[in-house]
Amino acid sequence: MKPTPPTAAKLTYAFYDLHRPASHAYAAARLPQEEAQLSVTQLFDLIASNWSWIMTRQCPSAWAWEKHTGAVAHRADRTPTPAEDTALLHDDLRLSIDRIATITGTDPARVTALLAAARRPQHSPTGIG
Repeated sequence: MKPTPPTAAKLTYAFYDLHRPASHAYAAARLPQEEAQLSVTQLFDLIASNWSWIMTRQCPSAWAWEKHTGAVAHRADRTPTPAEDTALLHDDLRLSIDRIATITGTDPARVTALLAAARRPQHSPTGIG
């Protein structure tokens, strides 16, 4: 007997279960609690209402992460660099490199490179420091 393919609803729930905890932790690290919850709710409402289209994207996780970080940055009035975000996810939220790659839709090698960039000493524009 041929197995029944999962329904779109099941796939949406699986995506939600995989991505929601890290998405909420990220938002909560950047925003007040109520703003973080609202941002995550809006993200997953957007994903659910556009699920079929999102599944046509090359990397749905990358699309969702871009929308999420953009919305959080807008609410926080600050756009962190990808290296800053990666350091937050790894160092503060204690996510593994593989987990970060999964939720951001980024290659693990890129995550490692972003972590290295975040840890390099920053020099002032004047060359002092």
